[in-house]
Amino acid sequence: MRDVLPELMAWWRSGATVGVGTVVATFQSAPRPPGASMLVGPDGTAVGSVSGGCVEGAVYELAESVVGSGEPVLERYGVSDDDAFAVGLTCGGILDVYVEKVSRDTFPELEEIAADIDAGRPVALATVIEHPDPAWLGRRIVVRPDTPAVATLGSARADDAVHDDALGLLALGNNATLTYGPDGERRGEGMRVFVWAFAPKPRMLVFGAIDFAAAVAKVGSFLGYHVTVCDARPVFATNSRFPEADEVVVDWPHRYLQAEQDAGRIDARTVITVLTHDPKFDVPLLEVALRLPEVAYVGAMGSRRTHEDRLDRLREAGVDDKEIELLSSPIGLDLGARTPEETAISIAAEIVAGRWGGSGARLAARDGRIHRDLA
Repeated sequence: MRDVLPELMAWWRSGATVGVGTVVATFQSAPRPPGASMLVGPDGTAVGSVSGGCVEGAVYELAESVVGSGEPVLERYGVSDDDAFAVGLTCGGILDVYVEKVSRDTFPELEEIAADIDAGRPVALATVIEHPDPAWLGRRIVVRPDTPAVATLGSARADDAVHDDALGLLALGNNATLTYGPDGERRGEGMRVFVWAFAPKPRMLVFGAIDFAAAVAKVGSFLGYHVTVCDARPVFATNSRFPEADEVVVDWPHRYLQAEQDAGRIDARTVITVLTHDPKFDVPLLEVALRLPEVAYVGAMGSRRTHEDRLDRLREAGVDDKEIELLSSPIGLDLGARTPEETAISIAAEIVAGRWGGSGARLAARDGRIHRDLA
């Protein structure tokens, strides 16, 4: 929903009614992840996507029907022999799409949720998408850390169970469909609840204010990271040189990273790229980075000779082999990159592969499914 939120809020604030279709579960090679949404506006405009084109037409018609009836619908789309090209997924995947009617009346909490998302405050939205009692369908609670849930699903037991699980998903930044018994029993079945976890953007820390850093900051922003460029040299670390970065910091890299860790602003989604290839910056910085309790990725730029020299210096500084194993160096995948932009793509490719368990090999040379199941 995050991608279509500006359009949704414009219609919501005008008092219009919108049909919203959201991917709530995927199986096999489904092209869009849980949380991907498509809007059908009051003027018939379609915004967003749930499948990259395969079933948009069917979801569009269903959304128009739901707006008319007011009754939410959970629909499964997959391949069939007769209509794979009409309303099925030609990629062979299966996805569940929940379609609902959204307006000021049906979703009064949306304004505050949008404000949280815009401000980078963590908030989760849990919606009942399947239940033996139709009266429960569409009920939702809003979950925020350290505060009671807003609204109710139908019982205190269900609220408590979903609230706790939604906080867990929020900490990870993962959307998911959860299954319970009809009254929130953890070992039961019958009720399915979809949780949007609107966590703050994951962070990308780019150390070294060089031309490669500008390209990495640009691709990092494109991938949805909150990008920080840090360098100790004020003449290079300027906003004008890094317009795609969310912030530019003048500080010694190791000191800045340690301060961010001490402040609790480094987590398991954070990626760190070290582009300085200067030992007086690299070694103290990597001493901190490779000893962080949790981080998604640490990569360092440099030639093979620079890499070997860096490893010697790290070992002399007391960094052990287990810690060194966390380092991706030389940084990036082998794409034959030459320019800063091409190198940034190779770095981004390694980060994406690490996040989703990809091999980095050519898909044309591999057998089996393209997309892995989401953890």
